Amino acid sequence: MKQLLQRFADEYASAEEKLSGLADDQSSIHYPTLFLFIGDKSAEAVEQIARINAKKWDNSAGVIYVHIASEQEDERRRGQQEHGRYEASQTEDINRQMDQGQEQKELGLKQARLLDPGAAQRAQDAIGSSIRRITLPIDKLQHNQAKSLRPAIYRDWHQDEHQLFEMNRTLRQVSRHISDYGRLYSSFDRIHLAVITRVDDPMNVLVPEITLLAQSIFSQSFKSVQMDMYALLSERDQIDAFGTSSCYGVAFLRELEHVQAADYALSAPLHVTEDGIRIPISHGPAPLFDLVYVLSDKNERGISAASDMQDNYEMICHMSLLKNRKSKDAAYDQYANFSTSYNNAAFKNNMMTEDGRQGYVSAGFSKVKRPNESIALTVLYHFYKQLLDRLQTAPDWSSREKLALLGLSPDKVAVQVNEAIPDASRINDMNGIMTHDVSFSRLKPLSLREAEEALFGDGCKLYFRDNFVRPASSYMEQLDVRTKLRTTMQKQAAEHPNLNVFHWYEWTNEQEETASIWKDVRARIRDLSRELELAQAELDQLYTEKADSLSFQRLPFMDKHNVRGFVRSFCQTIYSKKLELLHTETELQFMRHYETELEQLHTESARQVQQMRELERLLHEAAWESIRTADDYIGQNIMEYYERVTSDVMREIEAKRGAMIFFDERYVGHLPDLLHVGSDHFLLRLMEVCRTHILTAAPFHQTFEEELLRRSNVTISYDDKDVLSKEELFKRLYRTLEEQANIHIRLLDYTHEHRYEEKYFFGDCTSEFIRYAQQADEGSRLYKLGTVHEKRSSGVEKLNLMGGFHVEDLMYYRNGKVYYDSYVQNGYTFHGIDPAKLPALR
Repeated sequence: MKQLLQRFADEYASAEEKLSGLADDQSSIHYPTLFLFIGDKSAEAVEQIARINAKKWDNSAGVIYVHIASEQEDERRRGQQEHGRYEASQTEDINRQMDQGQEQKELGLKQARLLDPGAAQRAQDAIGSSIRRITLPIDKLQHNQAKSLRPAIYRDWHQDEHQLFEMNRTLRQVSRHISDYGRLYSSFDRIHLAVITRVDDPMNVLVPEITLLAQSIFSQSFKSVQMDMYALLSERDQIDAFGTSSCYGVAFLRELEHVQAADYALSAPLHVTEDGIRIPISHGPAPLFDLVYVLSDKNERGISAASDMQDNYEMICHMSLLKNRKSKDAAYDQYANFSTSYNNAAFKNNMMTEDGRQGYVSAGFSKVKRPNESIALTVLYHFYKQLLDRLQTAPDWSSREKLALLGLSPDKVAVQVNEAIPDASRINDMNGIMTHDVSFSRLKPLSLREAEEALFGDGCKLYFRDNFVRPASSYMEQLDVRTKLRTTMQKQAAEHPNLNVFHWYEWTNEQEETASIWKDVRARIRDLSRELELAQAELDQLYTEKADSLSFQRLPFMDKHNVRGFVRSFCQTIYSKKLELLHTETELQFMRHYETELEQLHTESARQVQQMRELERLLHEAAWESIRTADDYIGQNIMEYYERVTSDVMREIEAKRGAMIFFDERYVGHLPDLLHVGSDHFLLRLMEVCRTHILTAAPFHQTFEEELLRRSNVTISYDDKDVLSKEELFKRLYRTLEEQANIHIRLLDYTHEHRYEEKYFFGDCTSEFIRYAQQADEGSRLYKLGTVHEKRSSGVEKLNLMGGFHVEDLMYYRNGKVYYDSYVQNGYTFHGIDPAKLPALR
């Protein structure tokens, strides 16, 4: 169920972003861009960055992503793809079940109009087609060269002409593919190459050579190649395997210092032709990369969050856009103030030391948008909760009316009993039963029991048994009380649409003293038991009376006439009483059958009510869990605000289409029936109706600023002086964006000598909030503030850049250096080139 809920929230958020994207603008990059990922540990970043760019850049179709990894990583990825296909097939099976029935098909059509079911798959296929993979056979090295893995990878790659040729061939194919998309870019003179690796990945020992090879190949198609390095630190992973990992990280950072030196030069025979001819290529003397960005999953406060690496991927995309953005509308750029736009040369100069040493760069990222996932789950919860509230609301029925609705009113029970027992007129037929030859004078002193025995023997008893007792007993044996009760309930539910399982549960719940019918049902059973005992006692008493006590016409000297008169009076007196006793006994039996079925009804209805309440609890927990993952400020009052919004939308629909429209088969339908099919089926139907009829209503179509302002004030009364003004909202938003855009690197000193900062908003520069942000703290700023114009109403993002630090400023480097020195002393080697050529450890 949690997976269904997460998919529901994700689909709504995706659909909302697409809908808001119809009004929002996508950015464009000016020059072609290639992202080159090196190492297994950067595998996660490949599709993540590709997906972000596909969403943000309108000419992202021409962007290529090359991942260089081991065979083991390639096998793992293929396994994940197979698992993904299995999961997709399972989802299709569920959806296929949902499509059974005409009403579900109608809902499916509505969903198709709202959300293209094939869009996600097409987008995934497009991303997959833009990714190229190069596999290096280093698995054996990882097992056999534990103490010298990085040098072994370096030597093996240089000596294996096949590996080199395959990399040459793939990079040439990529270059040609990018050329096919030349029409997407404003200029084809330059290509931006972003190299991404985890610092603790041993394969990054090949970064200089692979980067130089890529630069050389792309230089054949482009006039210049601008290269940036994005080095990722994962300090969260250094809990169990911290020794070797730290050494790899320090080794790579030491090599970065080397390749970024002003006098760095490299020459190597890296070009390999189809004939096996190796051609040397060279670089320098000059730094290899234009800028080196170092991004950690810990911010400068030392705090680590689960989403920090995902934020790093967002930052890589935004920094790439910042350096390579195409101006789409000069009027907007002018409005945003050209002087605050990003200038790469000025940024580099501002963080360079006096001796010309280039500093590294890190960044922080934050965004504010409508929390669509939380909204979807919250609205689903309130929609369901208010459905349950409607089910539990009913007229204030009296006990008599409740019994009638269950078929237990006195008149309906009497009808049942009368159907079981033959008509009383048959007692008159007993007058014709053959009697023994007994004179009335002999009968007079006898008791009625003795008189019956003398006259009839067992004749009357057998007649009554065969004509009354047996038919009644047979009727009761064949009576299906369960079916009769369920039929009555269905009929009553059809006549009273607001009658449902909650009422059956409440009425049959012994703990509900005021609402329960048990008091009346069991009172009736007790009354019938007492009536039966009294009637039996009266009958026994009658049998003891003298025959002469019966009232009938007696004629002197007419013995036969007097006997016949006695017989008629006897049958009416005794057997009418027996028939009355049979009525009472049959009704008691009937009520006890109903008592058993009512207990069963309570068990079943309690289970259904428990299922519905358990689903309510699950939806509530899912909504709160999603809200808790949102920012404390951006996620405030979601529960309160969307409770009102959902209620208003539901009432509006009911006003147009009827009070019980949501329980119509075209909408949610009969809840117990859906539960009987299965909880997943029930939840899918709820999500479908919510997505189609609730989440598409007008109150859900607001800009993030309007939505947040209304939500912020939802708990404040109209006459309250603490109503949040728009200016106060903007101030809080501004502060929230800044607080969350902490720089993603841990340094020894926050205020290091060459610290230089620039901050950029990504949003609509004509919006009120962006205009506010541009002017806020204008007189006291110690950093450059700019705006990247993107026409949008769905939210705003902020990118903080901080540069000027060096490798020795990193806490990661200082901590890892201890391991590096110790491992070297224990015979480990970490570099492909002679360590003497590398800068000394600082």
